Amino acid sequence: MLGRKPSFAVLFDMDGTIIDSEPYWMASEQALAAEHQGTWTQDDARTIIGLSLDKSAEVFKDRTNVPLETEEIVNRLSNEVQSKLEKVIPWRPGAKELLLDLKKHNVKTALVTMSLRRMAKQVVDAIDFEAFDVIVAGDDVIRGKPHPEAYEKAAALLGFDPKKCIAFEDSSTGLASAEAAGTYAIGIPNFIEIPSKPDRILWPTLEGVTYKRLRKLI
Repeated sequence: MLGRKPSFAVLFDMDGTIIDSEPYWMASEQALAAEHQGTWTQDDARTIIGLSLDKSAEVFKDRTNVPLETEEIVNRLSNEVQSKLEKVIPWRPGAKELLLDLKKHNVKTALVTMSLRRMAKQVVDAIDFEAFDVIVAGDDVIRGKPHPEAYEKAAALLGFDPKKCIAFEDSSTGLASAEAAGTYAIGIPNFIEIPSKPDRILWPTLEGVTYKRLRKLI
């Protein structure tokens, strides 16, 4: 480990950014809709990527007429996705490699996800090194993405000004949250396209991204 204290922190979204879990969510949503004679397409699923689980469940319930309460839908889908993650956690290219490189350089990191804390903890515990200093999950905040609360909270817990934080997101909703918090936000598109803007940064992948490359950004 290097002794010099880095002047920045790095914040990561989870679903679609460090793990390729969106297919798990889509399959679970489609199965629940079909169980109640409803229809849920991949296009439907793409519209809720990045939203809070409560908001996602409300949209899902409205479009499928599934006769369950929002909390029941959230727990049912989360349980099914967690069951899939117990078998295989599909890591996104370069994610664990970047996390390890950051830890070797004493960089503070946070996982900022709208999934439940129990799911975030499951993913974090599956990494064979201490990849994250802080977890901010969907049940840790009042206002989910695209509101900046989650990223503001993560930066505060790490003891950093959001302007000294780099944030990685795979959705326009999540990226809007990170941008609104004032972080140096970088989009890594996965299942959905992230609209480009003059001041928006989009990278194709985390593969090959290193501490040295990020250090030059701040």
